[in-house]
Amino acid sequence: MTSTLPSAARGRPKISARTLRTDRWWITPLLTFIGLLSFVIYGMVRIFVNAHYWAPEQHYLAPFYSPCVSESCVPGSSHFLGQPFPQLPPWMSPAMIILALPGGFRLTCYYYRKSYYRSFWLSPPACAVPDGHKNYTGERRFPLILQNSHRYFLYAAILIGCVLTYDAVLAFKGLDGGFGIGLGTVILVANVIFIWGYTLGCHSCRNIVGGRLNNFSKHPIRYWMWTQVSKLNAKHQTWAWISLFSVMGADLYVWLVASGVITDFRFFN
Repeated sequence: MTSTLPSAARGRPKISARTLRTDRWWITPLLTFIGLLSFVIYGMVRIFVNAHYWAPEQHYLAPFYSPCVSESCVPGSSHFLGQPFPQLPPWMSPAMIILALPGGFRLTCYYYRKSYYRSFWLSPPACAVPDGHKNYTGERRFPLILQNSHRYFLYAAILIGCVLTYDAVLAFKGLDGGFGIGLGTVILVANVIFIWGYTLGCHSCRNIVGGRLNNFSKHPIRYWMWTQVSKLNAKHQTWAWISLFSVMGADLYVWLVASGVITDFRFFN
């Protein structure tokens, strides 16, 4: 009489293929890699240019240099917090100080972590595709344990959002000193909207607003805030990408206007 071994004893089938997926699963991580890399390259170039970030006639300040808080900043660009930092070395630009805050917020963001883990580290590149690394330790060791600082970077990101909002309001000054609107004004306002959509839709923000509540009915204001943040959180991926390219586009526009490459189109004054 022939006996049949249990399925567990036979072990897993030996499949030579890396994955049985037949769709183009690699497109998403590839596009993510290109998108994130383009932002990193632009950011690296921009911080070392260290010029053309303030357009005085239009009152446009480039987001990558806002707030400009060093004595190295060009006159007129330190309109929010003044210049608490001294003169910087020639190799260092004010953007290096500022970008550490929103950069840390995005670097530790739950969505961005998933994105660059998959696209840069192949960990894993897609569902049902083997991990590109033999060992996995999670975020329990240095440097990935620093991802737990995301909530604290959220507070800094809120501050930066307030500063960018102030910059957008300042951009409504006309060329003659009165009220005016230019294309740069529209771009800076749109960027602020996208930045706030991404920042307030953060998972940590949702937890802070509505976390540790056992009864929403006793906290109607916080419940309302939680529902609004939850709506943003549902589209967190979309806000993350739109705000990433909006801040880069806004910075590039101010760069081109301040350097004289293009002329700001004025709707009024």
